[in-house]
Amino acid sequence: MKIDQREALRYLGYKGSEPDAEILHTIADCARELEESATPHHILQAVELSRPNADTLEFAGMIVHSRDLFQHLSGCEEAVLFAATLGAPVDLRLERCAKVSMIRAVVMQACAASLIESYCDECQESIAQEAASRGLYLRPRYSPGYGDFDISYQREFLTVLDCPKRIGLTMTDSFMLAPSKSVTAVIGLTAEAQSCHIAKCMTCKAKSCPFRKD
Repeated sequence: MKIDQREALRYLGYKGSEPDAEILHTIADCARELEESATPHHILQAVELSRPNADTLEFAGMIVHSRDLFQHLSGCEEAVLFAATLGAPVDLRLERCAKVSMIRAVVMQACAASLIESYCDECQESIAQEAASRGLYLRPRYSPGYGDFDISYQREFLTVLDCPKRIGLTMTDSFMLAPSKSVTAVIGLTAEAQSCHIAKCMTCKAKSCPFRKD
């Protein structure tokens, strides 16, 4: 698990422009602090998928109405419910930084976003290896809040995985995860060969997103 400088720069809006030496130094410094303070944990659960109606999926006792997720998991009979967090110490570091320097706080946020993505990608590679032993491939992870997969499904996700007890992951009344640098997602398993199971942008319809990877 390591912060990708290019990813951090992308989150900071450096797309097609060169950062100065000071920004690069700040990124390196923030990366060191975050990598030292992170206490990453994740949890997963394999589930079978059923499709009771068009654009409706059922798994682990959840009934999800989402055309986008339904299409994303086309060809998948199984999936993995996944949750990951960098832990409360990272949030504490971000809060302290915001009180001292807003510029550094923005860089710290970008680095933390890169770090949680790096951790999720690492976890997903392990899932991919296990799936490969059964002749299966992974679809890119798909999170509540993507497309029409309503963010309110976050609540059921946390309950099914028992996240508060097992990895200390909870959510606010507005369905935001706490600690903030955390992720929940559905990862489809399919017998169809996939070109890349971590290229999340290729499944997203937000073509004008400033953080989109080409």
